[in-house]
Amino acid sequence: MPYIAQEKRMMLEHALATLAASVIVEEQKNQAGVLNYCISALLNEVLKTNGMSYHNINELIGVLECAKLELYRRVASPYEDEKIQSNGDVY
Repeated sequence: MPYIAQEKRMMLEHALATLAASVIVEEQKNQAGVLNYCISALLNEVLKTNGMSYHNINELIGVLECAKLELYRRVASPYEDEKIQSNGDVY
């Protein structure tokens, strides 16, 4: 989990809520494309600001991997556990 100071979170919350509303407004069939664009554009801005280097690229890939794992751990895994309980386990 990306634990950051509450003050920093508060600074980001409005921008994130606005961005999320823009992504969600899109037709659901294109939601993944819009979200991918937003993430890619954000990463591109970070690279433009911090400079193009192996270190910076590698760091961003690590961020994406950790965010993916955190989503799986906190959201997907509990959801799958609920579905196992309601539909039965395969294993």
